Amino acid sequence: MDNRYVLIMAGGVGSRFWPLSRRERPKQFMDILDTGETLIQQTFRRFKTFCPEEHIFVVTNSEHKEMAVEQLGIDPERVLAEPFRRNTAPCIAYGTFRILKDNPEAVIAVTPSDHLILKESVFGEVMSKAYDFAEKNNALLTLGIKPNRPETGYGYIQANEKKKVEGYEKLLKVKTFTEKPDIELARVFIESGDFYWNSGIFIWNARSIINALEKHLPDLYSAFDDGKDLLGTEKEENFIAQTYATCGSISIDYGIMEKADNVYVMCTDLGWSDLGTWSSLSEHTSIDKNGNAVVRGVVFSYENHGNIINIAPDKVAILQGLKDFIIVNTDDVLLIVKKDDEQNIKHYLDAVRKKTHEKFL
Repeated sequence: MDNRYVLIMAGGVGSRFWPLSRRERPKQFMDILDTGETLIQQTFRRFKTFCPEEHIFVVTNSEHKEMAVEQLGIDPERVLAEPFRRNTAPCIAYGTFRILKDNPEAVIAVTPSDHLILKESVFGEVMSKAYDFAEKNNALLTLGIKPNRPETGYGYIQANEKKKVEGYEKLLKVKTFTEKPDIELARVFIESGDFYWNSGIFIWNARSIINALEKHLPDLYSAFDDGKDLLGTEKEENFIAQTYATCGSISIDYGIMEKADNVYVMCTDLGWSDLGTWSSLSEHTSIDKNGNAVVRGVVFSYENHGNIINIAPDKVAILQGLKDFIIVNTDDVLLIVKKDDEQNIKHYLDAVRKKTHEKFL
């Protein structure tokens, strides 16, 4: 276990979860499932069971560093602050180079901070096998989830059933890796039967991901490699500010996983959800006899069917005659959107931003 590390990515704003998730307090720092733990606290606790706590690093936006430290009780030196949001590739590069300075033999699990995993004991077993495989091989490994619907918000992994890895159950070579397809392509993936959702959880040894960065994202690699000796010193903050000001915004999926030829998938059933949308949250909320999911709030419902409803705690909602809508009411925002158009919430948020600047973000 001495070489096991975890990099928790906590820099997102949860825009698909707006208006509950805000820039000031994104959903990873909220207890949206009313469990007594925020999502990032759940993630931190989950990984502590099989990784030394002092080997867990968090990358988050600089404005949320104190919140991460407070919620996790973590050493501030292990909370890496991004001055700008640049998607997952720069985030992973930053975290990897920082961990590499502590331990060149590190085997790193990279995980989102805001996902739900119901089968935690199974998750621990799967991760132990994943660490073992990643330590011994030049491989970029991800956990794949069997899909149950065409979903445009997830990446898809096509597994090569003919290339199973001996000694590891349900570990396969990846044939293709596709980031967030449109709905028509997602339906084709589901019908084929050999595609899995990308869970967003990656496992690799430090050298494998560094080599992949150098090969597929050379500019990003060079930017961090040039200043790697400054990481973990008093000059780190200034170096990161300069680096992030010049590096592009790109996901690890587009930047590396779709291009690399050493990608593997471990197919699992973890009770996983990325909790990235209102629909995904409603799957873990009680449903009334008419198919309405009341996430929060006091609701008087009449002739409503198939809706997702979230009402601010100090308000009462009376709803009648609505079908298949998302209704979210906070202190300052009312959102009513058709469930089928949920992916458009990010676009609507852009319109709000242009009209009102930062006021309602």
